[in-house]
Amino acid sequence: MRTILITGPGGSGRTTVAAATARRAAAEGTRTLLLSADHTDTAGAALGTGTGPAPAEGAGDLSAGNLTTWRPDAADRFRQDLTLFQTRAASVLDLLGAARLDAEEVTPLPGAEELSLLRALRDAALSERYDLLVVDLPPLPQALALLALPEELRRYLRRLLPAERQAARALRPVLGRLAGVPMPADWLYETAARWDVELAAVQAVLADRTTTVRLVAEPGPAGAEAVHTACLGLALRGLRTEALVANRVLPDTGGDTWFAGLLAQQGKTLAEWRELPCALHTVPHLGRDPRGAEDLDALRVPAVNQAPDPVEWPVADRIAQDGVLVWHIPLPGAIREELDLVRRGDELLISAGPFRRIVPLPSALRRCTVAGAGLRESELRIRFAPDPDLWPGAGR
Repeated sequence: MRTILITGPGGSGRTTVAAATARRAAAEGTRTLLLSADHTDTAGAALGTGTGPAPAEGAGDLSAGNLTTWRPDAADRFRQDLTLFQTRAASVLDLLGAARLDAEEVTPLPGAEELSLLRALRDAALSERYDLLVVDLPPLPQALALLALPEELRRYLRRLLPAERQAARALRPVLGRLAGVPMPADWLYETAARWDVELAAVQAVLADRTTTVRLVAEPGPAGAEAVHTACLGLALRGLRTEALVANRVLPDTGGDTWFAGLLAQQGKTLAEWRELPCALHTVPHLGRDPRGAEDLDALRVPAVNQAPDPVEWPVADRIAQDGVLVWHIPLPGAIREELDLVRRGDELLISAGPFRRIVPLPSALRRCTVAGAGLRESELRIRFAPDPDLWPGAGR
């Protein structure tokens, strides 16, 4: 199944574009699921039918029933998780004298909606009922933080409960008596393992070769800045920006009008966007909020074509010519002064503007030392020199 992630600045019309994209694919015979994170049901308003906490088929006026909509209920899922946690941690809570929370008094904490959407994304991707998953993500920059969450949480879990925890579990009774404090119970390790599996499934969807991103923005100064930042953040995550949808494009009447200044800003931004390494699609301004099938069809959103080539971070062997291996990391929009690299063991911490990511080094580079780096043609090129103590034949 192919996945298309759609996001953009708040108010850019990303949810409407997502609904139009899903509707077009479904009308062409593709079994499509529209997954929305919008709690105000903008997608349902655009489609002309409400969306809810359970997948609903036959959205809009599609005759073949190829479109299913789903807007997960974060509050209900949070109550279920908290109830399960209280059940599994009953002994610890009793020891602490904690009072249980009733489901009726539980309200979601910050982040609950994001976790609920990630779980729904995992469940949808594992289903064999759909050929296409269109995900209406939150606005930028919340979407960028959401896309980073699975990898970051898995990393935290591995650090807090490392692989050798099985040995620690066998010694727990002895350690408990020596330390005089209770040691973590089995349910903690089991819960962490379950989370790791769930997060790995979401991470696999995001890393899939057919998963792409479509950015939606209005052509203007604010939209241009948001697109520049988003392209950099997505590239650092290894996500392909398949298309940039310039939404609500005003018609050029060719004469002096009261919105001549807006047209000039729009033309300047569109010219800049044509230079980006992704397809640019313009969606006309209808003069109203799109409502119903006729309006969604009039938007002329890009079709769902075959997924483009995935993002690659190749390692080039330049040992014979220059004595180094070169790691090529595409970072469109990166600024040299805002780049920073820190090597930590077998990991590399990359900072690009407001974004940071810790990535494991490819196996060949783990036996090398960093020899330098440079930014050329929107690509970060890091040079690694073989370590003579770790690389057979190096330096001899």
